[in-house]
Amino acid sequence: MLSAIWETEGLQTVGIVVLVFASIKLLHLLGLISFSEDSVEDELELSAVRHRPEGLEQLEAQTRFSRKELQILYRGFKNECPSGVVNEETFKDIYAQFFPQGDASTYAHFLFNAFDTDHNGSVSFEDFVMGLSILLRGTIQEKLNWAFNLYDINKDGYITKEEMLDIMKAIYDMMGKCTYPVLREETPRQHVEVFFQKMDKNKDGVVTIDEFIDCCQNDENIMRSMHLFENVL
Repeated sequence: MLSAIWETEGLQTVGIVVLVFASIKLLHLLGLISFSEDSVEDELELSAVRHRPEGLEQLEAQTRFSRKELQILYRGFKNECPSGVVNEETFKDIYAQFFPQGDASTYAHFLFNAFDTDHNGSVSFEDFVMGLSILLRGTIQEKLNWAFNLYDINKDGYITKEEMLDIMKAIYDMMGKCTYPVLREETPRQHVEVFFQKMDKNKDGVVTIDEFIDCCQNDENIMRSMHLFENVL
């Protein structure tokens, strides 16, 4: 599926799709989701004594997950991450499994920083489900805000051409060399040049969040990708 999107829609759309799709794979590899209804019921029974009621109630109010979904997610998270947090190396290991033919370490680094909202070097369960709630159940505006935060590497409120290129190169390193046809080395820069000019409407050399959201909302391919994984949980 991703290869087909890559061929027809370009790196800028792939960046949005990979963001959500890779998050789904992260859930699966952490053991946090299963596609079997029977196993979900088992998880619910086993998770009842493991969750923290106060924190769960707060997260239920702050996210779009139900209490039962949060119980499943919390138990799986604690089983795989007994310390209660995920560090960057764990993220890199997971994406290395997801993209064994490429180098996912740089993209995993950027994605980890987007989930690590308080920038303390670790992602807690709360950090994880807050981000996941936006990516899977958030409004278009919320999803695009989250994507903007990923591209805004230095968190100064703007996306520069260099930052966009860094993200696109990371995606290329992670999966570009496995696509058909194989992308040329200069392909990420070419895509960034075109898409950045499209986004930077006032030509001041940076993309604001308003420019980013406006451009994405007027891109049919990106809007379609926003709805691909809404019913995973």
